[in-house]
Amino acid sequence: MTTGAQALLRTLLAGGVDVCFANPGTSEMHAVAALDTEPGMRAVLTLFEGVATGAADGFARMADRPAATLLHLGPGLGNGLANLHNARRAGTGIVNVVGDHALTHAKYDAPLQSDIAGMAATVSGWVHLTRGPAQVAADTAAAVAAARAGQVATLILPADASWSEGAADEPAPVPPVPERGTGNPESLAAAAAALRTGEPCLLLLGGDATREAGLAAAGRIAAATGARIMVETFPTRLQRGAGRVPAERLAYLPDRAAQQLAGTRHLLLAGARSPVAFFGHPGKRGDLVPEGCHVYEIAGREDAAALTLAELADQVAGDATAHLAPARRPELPTGPLRADVVAAVVGALLPENAVVVDEANTSSVGLPAATTGAPPHDWLCLTGGAIGWGLPTATGAALACPDRPVWNLQADGSALYTITALWTQAREGLDVTTVVYNNAAYAILRLELAAVGAAGGPNARSLLDLDRPRPDFVSLATGMGVPASRAETAEELATALSRATAEPGPHLIEAIVPPVVP
Repeated sequence: MTTGAQALLRTLLAGGVDVCFANPGTSEMHAVAALDTEPGMRAVLTLFEGVATGAADGFARMADRPAATLLHLGPGLGNGLANLHNARRAGTGIVNVVGDHALTHAKYDAPLQSDIAGMAATVSGWVHLTRGPAQVAADTAAAVAAARAGQVATLILPADASWSEGAADEPAPVPPVPERGTGNPESLAAAAAALRTGEPCLLLLGGDATREAGLAAAGRIAAATGARIMVETFPTRLQRGAGRVPAERLAYLPDRAAQQLAGTRHLLLAGARSPVAFFGHPGKRGDLVPEGCHVYEIAGREDAAALTLAELADQVAGDATAHLAPARRPELPTGPLRADVVAAVVGALLPENAVVVDEANTSSVGLPAATTGAPPHDWLCLTGGAIGWGLPTATGAALACPDRPVWNLQADGSALYTITALWTQAREGLDVTTVVYNNAAYAILRLELAAVGAAGGPNARSLLDLDRPRPDFVSLATGMGVPASRAETAEELATALSRATAEPGPHLIEAIVPPVVP
């Protein structure tokens, strides 16, 4: 007879989910044991649940199919919530399997008993508790279908449903996922009319519109009508570089974003949310749409935004040709490192077809301009704003794309949240090059302290500094099996990046930079 754990793995594999990022415990031991009966599942051990969930996000963004996680009860899910939040905001599909106490044990209120479903609902589009082994295959198939539709799908698997026999011998078929639509025809017609007025129009792109096809359609529209193109602040996956349509990103800082949007009379949303400030600040508007600007949602987050843009381009662009970014790299700089100097080195050396995972935060100054003309590459961003995302996401992206170099541009403070991802990278032999900007500060919080008008003295400033002691990322990385070096000049950084690119496996470079915010 087949156990529930075996049915879980068989159905995941039949649904195309063949990678599982795991941090299991007692309740998941039968699922762990079943791995030996289902060798097609690649199980990847992480030392913290936030690494597992972030890696699943990175894998799905680059593979265009879900990965699974295996987490231990409510506390394990709690440790993974931040990166599940980021995945939800990205529209990333994940089959999030959370083990639970045996149903017969729940009445005892054991120490690890918790409301798993309640916690999962905050980050999941689909949540379900399996009641027994006979239901495992069908419930797993439903979870895979929900994940394929771009949702975090949390399947709660009680231990007795996992260990018991009585499950179906064959995997359950995955229900078909409806094709994504192309938005509202009335909004599309109104947007086309707005583009023909000659008034200032802005195309704000998100979802799959930030891939090459969506950008190409937007580029045709811009060439024919004079509309501007911009992508949301943190796109899920932005395809950019030489030979692709360049697009400015909406700024994180609300004052700068308001400047970018000023004067816009018609704002066309293609897979993007209407722009708002990340936080409410005293005396400032949270809604960034300029007063008097008309907003048209031509494609929602759940729609096929790229296809919608193609339809709009056919209506208004004729045979117009999009402007493409020319091949252009900055010269290699020299001298001491600063954030902008690091950007120039990255732009000069970024390999073709690279995947860039960007959690540089304040140190990202100069990166967009320095890499616009680099060879074609993918750029992944921190969609939900919950830090500690970069290292895990780079881990998952490297597993999804073993033939592509992955560069993780990483702020120091957020790196410390999930630094154990380096251990998984070493164990799996992943081609990830991590550049940690070590400025010994939470510089973004220094910025926010001033932005909200709070008067910070020495006690407040001490909570925003990382210099007593200053983290030693070279020691942290080598202690987890990742070769590491420190760079204080542009020349040292260029040498280290070239060496990391030439050698297989993970590498870390600690770039010593001054904080952008003093």
